[in-house]
Amino acid sequence: MQTFDYVIVGAGSAGCVVAAGLSQNGRYSVCLLEAGPADRSFWIHLPIGYGKTMWDPQLNWQFETEPDPGMHDRRIYWPRGKCLGGSSSINGLIYIRGQQQDYAHWAALGNTGWGWDDVLPYFRRAEGNDRLGGPLHGQNGPLKASSIRAKHPLVEAFIGSATALGVPATQDFNGDRQEGVGYYQLSTHKGMRCSTAKAYLQPARERANLQVITDARATELLFAGHSKRVCGVAYQRRGQRCTVQAAREVIVCAGALQSPQLLQLSGIGPSALLAQHGIAVRQDLPGVGENLQDHLQLRLILEANRPITTNDQMRSLWGRAAMGLDWLLFRRGPLAIGINQGGLFTRVDPSAATPDIQFHFSTLSADMAGGKVHPFSGFTMSVCQLRPRSRGHVRIRSADPLQAPAMQPYYLSDPYDQAIAIAAVRYARQLAQTGPLSQLVLREHRPGPQVHSDDEILDFCRRYGATIFHPSGTCKMGPNSDPMAVTNPQLQVRGVTGLRVVDCSVMPTLVSGNTNWPVVMIAEKAVDLILADAASGP
Repeated sequence: MQTFDYVIVGAGSAGCVVAAGLSQNGRYSVCLLEAGPADRSFWIHLPIGYGKTMWDPQLNWQFETEPDPGMHDRRIYWPRGKCLGGSSSINGLIYIRGQQQDYAHWAALGNTGWGWDDVLPYFRRAEGNDRLGGPLHGQNGPLKASSIRAKHPLVEAFIGSATALGVPATQDFNGDRQEGVGYYQLSTHKGMRCSTAKAYLQPARERANLQVITDARATELLFAGHSKRVCGVAYQRRGQRCTVQAAREVIVCAGALQSPQLLQLSGIGPSALLAQHGIAVRQDLPGVGENLQDHLQLRLILEANRPITTNDQMRSLWGRAAMGLDWLLFRRGPLAIGINQGGLFTRVDPSAATPDIQFHFSTLSADMAGGKVHPFSGFTMSVCQLRPRSRGHVRIRSADPLQAPAMQPYYLSDPYDQAIAIAAVRYARQLAQTGPLSQLVLREHRPGPQVHSDDEILDFCRRYGATIFHPSGTCKMGPNSDPMAVTNPQLQVRGVTGLRVVDCSVMPTLVSGNTNWPVVMIAEKAVDLILADAASGP
């Protein structure tokens, strides 16, 4: 059994950041375990390669939810990254922090140190922005935020229609005010994906005090005797059981689905669930795996009245050749951008103080995100509710660590979420019917003109809604007074020692937007918390 000061489970959006940060000063030895392979695939690094990695079992866990009663008992496909960089190696690249009010809410729930002024320095430390600076942005951080410089007529029309409806144009969704419409910035650099593996782990790999082990699937947290001190990790590699010991801490960064799974398998979780599967209870924590939240994606697909979409380029041999040459020679064009270009944050609930819906505007269309493009000039307006009230859970199915857990999101189970979904679809239609975008629309392919009433729109949402890849909240942080809190505000797991969780599972409530950059912020802050404890202790 090898011994390191710190053992990190999961080399994803958080794990790469934590590994780089803890190994930086050279004082501590660090072992990083990743269940998947190295990030060598070309499709990882090409921004539009998202369409390939979405379905690659070598790079993607390819999870499915339980049949969801709110979605006509459908199983929803939940891709999650399985390689160095984790989901930051396969995601849609959008640079969004969420609203300042999200973090004020975290602090108001009793999470001291997680208000906006507390987390802003970590966002700035991570950020290498190509255009934005000032007190809200960083320009020298490892994770790049790049602007989309080429204008597209569909995105320009989308922006024009939104401004006609009163939404202000913006060049910064991460400024003082999130509300607005414009082009997203992306986690790319010189036409290539900038994952956390690329930004953080790659520069750290040469350090003698950092060992990265790929194809190492964590199966159990190890305890020191009968105590409640976590002292290591058991993992499976090439069919063999291996163990690694942590002299200081184990940091679980396996994500909102697999972090609670690993805790439950190790005897940390709801005692009734553990007893059901014959697992000895180390710490009864009823919140492990509960509080699951996700953004539900409602995708309106429209056909343009002229061949200006990415669908048209991809269906033509000349179009594909032109896209390839544009990327090879200049690192620009659709291959360098990915799927979504345009963004919009606005309100459909008049009582909402801040935006409650978000749009991802794409110049291509397919039956589902990452799917085969349609044989017509299609584009997509995807809209989601930012702060859903519906809650689900993640629970182990058995004591077998290689069996995927049961994931039940319970989408649209809350009546308020149903009302916002209906209003969001109606707003998207209003956008499409407003000039200048209306002048480019030939027809609405989905939901289609036959869908009119609230009941029909809600049925469309249940029939076609899908994840926008932001499951969160299943090991939430909270104060001692919260019986469902799994970690404290220092991200230490309650009732045990030597164990922290650092990923999107610790979010008490989902942020108002994409989750990758907030996870990087959480990991940056966690590094400081861990090092501060190390400096003050033995």
